Amino acid sequence: MLVNSEYLPRIKVLTQILVLGGLAVAPLSSQVLRADAGADAWLRYAPLTSAARAKYDSLPASVVALDGSALLKTSQDELIRGVRGMLGRALREENKLPHEKAIVLGTIAALHEASPKWQAPAGLSGDGFALTTGQIHGFDCLIVTGATDRGVLYGVFALLRKIALEEDLKSLYETSQPYAPIRWVNQWDNLNGSIERGYGGRSIFFDSGNVRDDLTRVGDYARLLASLGINGCVVNNVNANPRMLASDFLPHLARIADAFRPWGVQLAISVDFTSPKAIGGLDTFDPLDSRVSAWWKDKVDEVYRRIPDFGGFVVKADSEGRVGPSTYGRTPADAANTIARALKPHGGILFYRAFVYDHHLDWRNLKNDRARAAYDIFHPLDGKFDDNVIIQIKNGPIDFQVREPVSPLLGGLEKTNEAIELQITQEYTGQQRHLCFLVPMWKEVLDFDMHAAAGATPVKELAAGRAFHRELGGFVGVANVGLDANWLGSSMAMANLYGFGRLAWNPNLSASAIVDEWTRLTFGNDPHVVKTISAVELSSWHTYESYTGPLGAGTLTDILGSHYGPGVASSEENGWGQWHRADHDGIGMDRTIATATGFVGQYSPEVQKLYETTTTTPDNLLLFFHHVPYTYVLHSGETVIQHIYDSHYAGAQQVREYVRQWESLRGHVDEDRYTAVLARLKYQEGHAIVWRDAICNWFLRASGIPDARGRVGHYPNRVEAESMQLEGYAPMDVTPPEAASGGKAVECVPPAQECSAAFRFTQPAGRYELDVQYFDQNDGVSKFRVLVGDRLVGQWLADDNLPSARVGADTSTRRQIEGVALRPGDLIRIEGIPDGNEHAALDYVEILPTLK
Repeated sequence: MLVNSEYLPRIKVLTQILVLGGLAVAPLSSQVLRADAGADAWLRYAPLTSAARAKYDSLPASVVALDGSALLKTSQDELIRGVRGMLGRALREENKLPHEKAIVLGTIAALHEASPKWQAPAGLSGDGFALTTGQIHGFDCLIVTGATDRGVLYGVFALLRKIALEEDLKSLYETSQPYAPIRWVNQWDNLNGSIERGYGGRSIFFDSGNVRDDLTRVGDYARLLASLGINGCVVNNVNANPRMLASDFLPHLARIADAFRPWGVQLAISVDFTSPKAIGGLDTFDPLDSRVSAWWKDKVDEVYRRIPDFGGFVVKADSEGRVGPSTYGRTPADAANTIARALKPHGGILFYRAFVYDHHLDWRNLKNDRARAAYDIFHPLDGKFDDNVIIQIKNGPIDFQVREPVSPLLGGLEKTNEAIELQITQEYTGQQRHLCFLVPMWKEVLDFDMHAAAGATPVKELAAGRAFHRELGGFVGVANVGLDANWLGSSMAMANLYGFGRLAWNPNLSASAIVDEWTRLTFGNDPHVVKTISAVELSSWHTYESYTGPLGAGTLTDILGSHYGPGVASSEENGWGQWHRADHDGIGMDRTIATATGFVGQYSPEVQKLYETTTTTPDNLLLFFHHVPYTYVLHSGETVIQHIYDSHYAGAQQVREYVRQWESLRGHVDEDRYTAVLARLKYQEGHAIVWRDAICNWFLRASGIPDARGRVGHYPNRVEAESMQLEGYAPMDVTPPEAASGGKAVECVPPAQECSAAFRFTQPAGRYELDVQYFDQNDGVSKFRVLVGDRLVGQWLADDNLPSARVGADTSTRRQIEGVALRPGDLIRIEGIPDGNEHAALDYVEILPTLK
């Protein structure tokens, strides 16, 4: 739903004290916690404590915007809004310099005109800004300036960030220049309102084939983007609908541009390469046909008549079923240049995605390798693309896996503009249901030295155009925000959008600095909150990797379906090329020059030395580059198979610790977000166990090598549903078998309207945690009740919206019922009431002692 008055903050003063392990952890005495649905994200402008407010008592009482441009007006309004929220003060709005000290907003040119003696900070250009103090007409002023109006807006957001972080503004002098000219986000929204790989609700832009009537939410999104210095947004799916360029649709796109414009965000769209034929009335889309070139020119002219500040196009072609220039024997350069030449007179940019590969590869041919595709196709074309074309390159050579090496193409285009594509939406990393802070991963990628020229050439310099002195280059993030109040389906996932924007502006920032900022802006400056959330976020990527895809083997998810739950075998024996080559004897893709696909040879000689042999390859990428036996000993001293077992158990246990850490924040975080995040973490705790058991049991079955610690396949605290006393429930086989404990579950099959599964408790008397593993499909809302004797101890609805209508690892969910008093002989009964095609399926019950 759209954000409206029901989401306006409600003030709550919480005074709870949470006692953990005998230590009292209390909120700050003067802390005010506001109920928060997450719509303002890091721009909450929550009131500071009285002590923090006192630091800004000398802040001038008026704010001056030195010209009447829309962006300067936005800047002035935002500063007034922020100061009112954080400091409780109403700045006076002025449009000319008053005879008193003031906060002055204006471009360098406007400031010179208003005060010729004023000395501008050196080196500002483009979207750069400066925050400084100085005298204007004899009065001490706080000055926010930039080479452009957009730079001034970015400076205002930076100033407000400093206040929110309680930084000192005395003797302020700071300049900031963006690292790269391109700082864009992509949305994969469809015209019907769905979002491909979106997990935060339906599209904020489209519904039922049209642009939404109410674009308030679009303006709010542009505000968030502007606060990070993001200057462009592609609003539709790269698998583009040709209607995006239809003449009757362009006026509707212009409305989106109108919503973006006050925040300095340029509208751009993905286009279908077949558009000249699909909607243009031609019998061809051959890029070298003069009629096609003329069609693109006329269409682009039409777009710019409607949207004068239009940013450009993104093209996905010859990829995953999307046709492209290869239909006519043409190259990506032929295709890109035809469209780019139509855009160039208007200053438009053409992004051509390097995600081009054959998804019908013969998996039996050990020389085939999808990872080679982008370099093999685009490197020979280096220097053949026009100067307003940018090759958009994913960070890795496969597809946003939990870990993969840097794409060699990032170091293979010396004469061509490039931008790195990072995925903010968590397609392969838990889909925002699992906490996975991706900035540490991106930092490893951006800081990696490709040795593409003399001296260091880290990826960030290559992507930004700095390494080879290209005028265009930068960073693209696939965001996929939606109508959910918190944008991405999880308040914690917004750290990834924030982190992308901060890195796009300055990739030299550390992950710890970014998460510290985000936490304080989002949840406040309480030291306990900052320390706890920062620690959880910073470790979450490695934790997610630990219980999913080990040692560079890929995420090991179901690549043929949801990309969500575990699905080891789905990567094999098909043409998609995400192979890990696991069999009875070993695992890993041999990509060496000496013996296999030769992928390593696409890197510079220095990087080849790192990856060509097992002795030099880091453990965390071993299985991406080499096929080794399960008994191969890692640099860590563990065998591969034991590492798989140990890492999965450690990762699942770490998520359990996240729950405990978050629980320490009760009373320090507003109740709405505290409860919502806790529910997500508890879900993740259960699903991490699903991952742990599925991966470990698959490899136990494949290798025949047992876990040295005796855990895998042995679950002494579990009672399998199929072994219980069943009334109405019937056993079922689950495919693949590792997707359920023991490969089986029970379901309440029609015509039964209510079923039960019961067993006797046999452990010593005490208080226990009952964990009920059930399946929450997206095609019904089953009801469950748990009773001990006649005592009801738990009930719930299976009403989550998980990405499957099947009983399996995607839908396997754990319900925790804590503190249940049990005695030997107690009858524990689970009752299930099916709904629709969801048959209230059960997997097992696990009984664990309650921790003190």
